[in-house]
Amino acid sequence: MKKTELKGTVARARIAPGSKSDHVGIVLRADDGNEYVLRRSGGNAFRDEELEKLVGKAITGTGLTTGRTFIIDSWSEK
Repeated sequence: MKKTELKGTVARARIAPGSKSDHVGIVLRADDGNEYVLRRSGGNAFRDEELEKLVGKAITGTGLTTGRTFIIDSWSEK
């Protein structure tokens, strides 16, 4: 895991299609062209009300990246 800052737009997207974990979740469509599954440290992996409030907003977030998951600690809206 690596501490990082990412900028992008929060959206809903299908995560892990075709697997047992297939669900619609929250992602960060980062300005670097990558899409990260967005999780909040200590938050529910499948439904997080705090992250739901960010859908459609552009943010700058700080947290840990692991693969294509961004575990966000703090954020600010652009």
